[in-house]
Amino acid sequence: MKVFIDSGGWLSVVIESDQYHEAGRSYFEALMALGSALETSDFVLDEVITRLRYDVGHGEAVEFLGRVREAVNAGALTVHWVSETLWGKAEEIFLKYADARLSFTDCTSFALIHEHPVDEVFGFDAHFEMMGHVLQPKP
Repeated sequence: MKVFIDSGGWLSVVIESDQYHEAGRSYFEALMALGSALETSDFVLDEVITRLRYDVGHGEAVEFLGRVREAVNAGALTVHWVSETLWGKAEEIFLKYADARLSFTDCTSFALIHEHPVDEVFGFDAHFEMMGHVLQPKP
């Protein structure tokens, strides 16, 4: 199973005080046990690292960076990079859905998932469901 991990998914696993920590940690452990193909983007990782830095400290952000690097090197995680072409597609989405209050990072994720389809999105942002994606877990 291919799963795109959004910022909320990562944060729910790493931050114990996150409102979705238990659901996120359990879901992540299940994904790992199933050997799921995990994917994310550089923009999502940027959001996560920044939030960790400001919300729980530099050390947690550095530790997360190390875990991401290890997962990529082990072939357990694929990081997609936002290209100029993908940026253009994200811009189109951003302009089209002016009333939805989407972050630009969300728009890059939608464009990326369109190019690299996944079975589910691990996160808690209902905008993924609005865009037709299966969002898990259900808290």
